[in-house]
Amino acid sequence: MATSSPTSPRWMAALRNNYGSRLQENVVLANYTTARLGGPADAMLVANTADELAAFTASLWALDLPFFLLGSGANILVSDQGFRGVVILNKARNIKIDTHHTPPTVWAESGANLGTIARQAALRGLSGLEWAATIPGTLGGAVYGNAGAHGADMQTNLVLADILHREEGRQEWPLERMEYAYRSSALKRQPGQAVVLAARLKLSNGDPETIKAAMDAYSEQRRRTQPPGASLGSMFKNPPGDYAGRLIEAAGLKGYRSGDAEISPVHANFFINHGKANAADISQLIQTARQKVLETSGVALELEIELVGEWEEPRSSRKTGRGK
Repeated sequence: MATSSPTSPRWMAALRNNYGSRLQENVVLANYTTARLGGPADAMLVANTADELAAFTASLWALDLPFFLLGSGANILVSDQGFRGVVILNKARNIKIDTHHTPPTVWAESGANLGTIARQAALRGLSGLEWAATIPGTLGGAVYGNAGAHGADMQTNLVLADILHREEGRQEWPLERMEYAYRSSALKRQPGQAVVLAARLKLSNGDPETIKAAMDAYSEQRRRTQPPGASLGSMFKNPPGDYAGRLIEAAGLKGYRSGDAEISPVHANFFINHGKANAADISQLIQTARQKVLETSGVALELEIELVGEWEEPRSSRKTGRGK
């Protein structure tokens, strides 16, 4: 869980002096998250290149200010109180495909959309990222959290990552140093110590029609099994040998609501904002799902999303129960 502390007027003055018109203040984060949830951040900086991202990160570390990196806004739940610190919005999205290398590779900055990278590779007859075609997040988030789908993940493709480490500076990390596990990495296990700037992924030559057919099949499966609407993506990690969605459904929680937030009737591991929900509503559903699954199945669900900002205990006064 990302925590924050108040950004004092003195530090805000330093930020204004350092960044001038590039500094945005009191930015509502609901406008930048896929669930359309989240209160205001004290400040925001937009990084348009990997080098800018490195410079912003290094300067905020030097100022010892709380900050977090925001990509596509998927897989995070920002509190209604917002974030007392600086958000770096990652728009570093350059992509370069090298078909002359053996095997062929793609290098991309960390703000590039993973699905976009997969589709650009497919257009050149390059296989290996079909599994990523429907993932809404950024390359940086995928490298950080070992994102995956359809039996593959970043561990399958990563060659090296361009990393800025708080103590060790800018380095290239090979796959082995990432120490990947299911939806986890060495970076994720030490939050706040490093930022992904870019990465190189390995691909293979393939038949464009076969690649397209696989990607189309994954897209159709996503449309069939995952709900539309504003959501965070998969809420909980799948426990060993089972599925979080199945456990939540077995606990009788499909369609369960808190305010205008709902555990989807289509897939119980997706929590939907129907338009007027707030982050506290989603938090209440998280607590309910964890409690009921533990009672019915004996499994302690672990969040796949990240909680950002200042959090209070869920409010029992919220209207909860079945939607109509």
